[in-house]
Amino acid sequence: MPHPSLELPKPLRGLDSGTFTEQTVKYRLAGIVRRVLEENELDQTAVSLIQTLVDEIPYGKVRPLQDSHAPDFEMWNDRIAPYVGQNWLEAPWFFIETYKFRRIIEGVDYFKTNIDPFAHQKSQSLELMLPRIEAEAKQLDQMVGNGWADSDMHWLLLRDLWGNQVDLGLWAADDEFDHLHSSHSAQMSHLLVNDLTAVIPKIQSANRLDFIIDNAGYELVGDFLIAAYLLLLNPDLTIHFHVKRHPTFVSDVTLYDFGFTIATLLAQEEPELQRFGQRMQRLHENGRLLLHQHLFWTSPDPLWEMPADLRQQLFLSDLIISKGDANYRRALGDLHWPYETPIADIVTDMPAPMLFLRTCKAEVFAGLENGRSAQLRQQDPEWDVNGKWGVIQLVN
Repeated sequence: MPHPSLELPKPLRGLDSGTFTEQTVKYRLAGIVRRVLEENELDQTAVSLIQTLVDEIPYGKVRPLQDSHAPDFEMWNDRIAPYVGQNWLEAPWFFIETYKFRRIIEGVDYFKTNIDPFAHQKSQSLELMLPRIEAEAKQLDQMVGNGWADSDMHWLLLRDLWGNQVDLGLWAADDEFDHLHSSHSAQMSHLLVNDLTAVIPKIQSANRLDFIIDNAGYELVGDFLIAAYLLLLNPDLTIHFHVKRHPTFVSDVTLYDFGFTIATLLAQEEPELQRFGQRMQRLHENGRLLLHQHLFWTSPDPLWEMPADLRQQLFLSDLIISKGDANYRRALGDLHWPYETPIADIVTDMPAPMLFLRTCKAEVFAGLENGRSAQLRQQDPEWDVNGKWGVIQLVN
């Protein structure tokens, strides 16, 4: 994929004093790793590897991977090579964060054991949200029965956007999330970019949509709601979910999480939840909702280095819907772009138009109106990292 035409700024690093990035690398990353030890019954080898990882953050040295049987072993060690010997604060944050999760995968020997070190948190998060999901399943029934309405598509996109607040890499499963409970006007007032009007015709006329999926649990159910609504109303449409090859960022969706979510819905006593699960199962079995996994989505690479085979697949799409914060950071290379930089100058020559649904949880942004950043900083000093502000941002 072509490089952005602009000169690339420096990457975010833990050495950026006084930033959310610094706090994350120094304190939050090791806490996530400790929970793996607390929530899993691991053998002694895994415990030793995971504990060593805890002890390394943030002043230990980056080292190559050791699980040579893994399908991404050579790719990862190639990416690690420039940073070997640097500590966790010196290397770029996006590399460090993806590397940390890959080291957890190495520690539990995922590619042999299939142990998901974050399964407990993902399951708990989904269970806690089932009452809300039941109400939304009823709403889906009504919307499908009434046929297409732009207002329903607006609601579905907003629901899917604010579902991105439920991010287990940042908050606990039982935390409260502001905009899941707020009014429509409050949700709209916290949109930093609102391209709803422009994207609705693209969605309505599409024959193929591709979702770059983010979090399991409540956010994935938001993806399900959009998929069910569109597929039930448009018999010519197919939807493709691109999920992760291995667990990462705590709550990111794997193939197993997709099936587990449907199975959880089917196992409930409430008929609305059962019917929702049955619909999703049939749409998947009938080949209208398809799943893909590619090692690129768990790599430390920016979007403009997308491999040719994945790029060729996405050329077939009418619209790519990129979910969440990490995918947004990947699209911008996790670099120190001025927030007012036009996003189309960074995310260039896409295989298809791309819609970003993202709540802001990192100091990475593009496309903000001139002067808005200072206003926001006065209104909410942590607006770019606290998940309370979001974008529905289209790049044609």
